Amino acid sequence: MSGFLTRGHPAAVAAIAAMIAAPPHALLIAGPPGVGKTTLALDLAAGLLCDALDPAERPCRACRGCRLVDSGGHADLHRLAPGGAGDQIRIGDRSEPEPGTVRRLISELALLPVEGGARVTIIERAERLNDDAQSALLKTLEEPPPGVTIILCVEREDQLLPTVRSRCVRLRLGPVGARDIEAILGDQGVADASTAGQLARLAAGRPGLARAWALAPEAVTARAEIVRSILDLLGAAPARRMAAIRELIVRSADVERALARVNGGSAPAPVAASGRRSRRAGATPIAAASTTTTAGAGDQPAPEASDGAATTETSDQADADEPRDTRAPASERRRAATTLVAIWREVARDLAVAGLGDERLIRDAGLLDELRAAAGITPVELGAFLERLDRSGELIEANASPELVLDVLVLSWPHLPRAA
Repeated sequence: MSGFLTRGHPAAVAAIAAMIAAPPHALLIAGPPGVGKTTLALDLAAGLLCDALDPAERPCRACRGCRLVDSGGHADLHRLAPGGAGDQIRIGDRSEPEPGTVRRLISELALLPVEGGARVTIIERAERLNDDAQSALLKTLEEPPPGVTIILCVEREDQLLPTVRSRCVRLRLGPVGARDIEAILGDQGVADASTAGQLARLAAGRPGLARAWALAPEAVTARAEIVRSILDLLGAAPARRMAAIRELIVRSADVERALARVNGGSAPAPVAASGRRSRRAGATPIAAASTTTTAGAGDQPAPEASDGAATTETSDQADADEPRDTRAPASERRRAATTLVAIWREVARDLAVAGLGDERLIRDAGLLDELRAAAGITPVELGAFLERLDRSGELIEANASPELVLDVLVLSWPHLPRAA
């Protein structure tokens, strides 16, 4: 299968190779961000649009069809991705739908193919389709025009409507092995062997993120500063924590912007998905301060929100009373907060692994001494904090004030024992 660009997913590649001969009308590819979903979708697109006569030789990566897919210029390959301030894939105007909307896609698929063969649609981060947009897509998923294959790439398939999921063949991608990621970075010439090994561990099985780290060394530097600051806060008093969290948000925004630049405007989250509960399953975000934590001696307890509604916003105006950099739109502040929570989760994970004594599993080996110094924090404390991180991610996603969520989070970060 030399024509496939996907690495580290042999079973998925074999499944895609079979689909080239008998393509499904709709395919759902699920997995963490940066794990290779879009690359796999493009492999299928190249195979379906390849000019080779024998399906077993597709994609050949040498014919006109394959070259157009690789360059992004094939007229019969349609791609949708989230955009705009809300980071959504919109349904579009009913009478004159705008480019990049679901209704525009449906109208384009109703036309005859330009090249006379198959037509392929790739919808990236399809969970960003709102309910109306998903409903508008349903009929096309169920009865697509002849020769059309629609590929939905999602981080969590349970964030899609059940009626959408039921109309798709499903593939699930897991983390890629560190050796495979090192090979990918080496083949692409973006990192030497030593750097590739380090980035492969930091990426937690996600080659897309490893490549982004390699192309944005300033993001790696900013991430290292954030990680060490988070560890330093284990011994800090509440006042210092409250001051430091603003600095961490600024540096997290630097990380997010640097990664977005090398990913065409969309940055993969710095660590694996948190496993947040699906809003479509009826889960309601829990207030970040709903779980009582015990402050260290001499510290004040974390402030508590009276209920979930007290911290939830629906517009930028709801943030008006929160201290912030007024130059940054709310969407940018939320992306920075999401990045910070993701990095924080990785720090807490490594800290828990170090406390359990299995240092081989630590992803950021350069922090080994700092992690050993924080060994006084119990696994129970870290487990509770990891749960709080997940709830914080839910709240930020639900448009809660990122500053308020992070204020509560930093005060809930465990304290080193006095002896330490």
